[in-house]
Amino acid sequence: MTRYSKGFAMYEQEPDFHHIVPEDDDRERRVCRTCGFVDYVNPKIVAGVVATREDGRVLMCKRAIEPRSGFWTLPAGYMEEGESVQEAALREAREEACATLELDGLLGVYSVPRISQVQIFFRARFKAPGIAAGPESREVALFEWDQLPLPDLAFPSVKWALDDYRAGHGRDRPPAMRTQGPDFKPL
Repeated sequence: MTRYSKGFAMYEQEPDFHHIVPEDDDRERRVCRTCGFVDYVNPKIVAGVVATREDGRVLMCKRAIEPRSGFWTLPAGYMEEGESVQEAALREAREEACATLELDGLLGVYSVPRISQVQIFFRARFKAPGIAAGPESREVALFEWDQLPLPDLAFPSVKWALDDYRAGHGRDRPPAMRTQGPDFKPL
């Protein structure tokens, strides 16, 4: 028989999860009948940047992976365990665009309840000039604001972040906060 542990207690049975509303809770959760462990499922956190050069051009990446492969996005992705949201944003820019950046303040926080995500974007500037497509990008480019590939953006939050950057959020105005409504239809 396999032994399973919960804290310091050892159990001789396999976990047996079922869905119930735990005592003093307000929603259904997966709870183990064997040990009482509550398997909380929480939103994923995405960290990203709107990075600009001194001349104002914006860094964008054409996705090489699903979802939305072939569409343009900002450098962004899921946080890893053990890193701060700032570290995640900088790492994603390195991974997707081989870009070395410096963060310049919080731009916005975007809630996407439909897919259980919280997306946190920062303003950023380049510390080094080079960019190149990383393994998750088909190509990377620097766009003038009037040349952004708006019809080919991968996600609504990309447009939000670009609009909020242009509006001065995180610089002259407080960081933006947006929530995708329940009436949203996926692209």
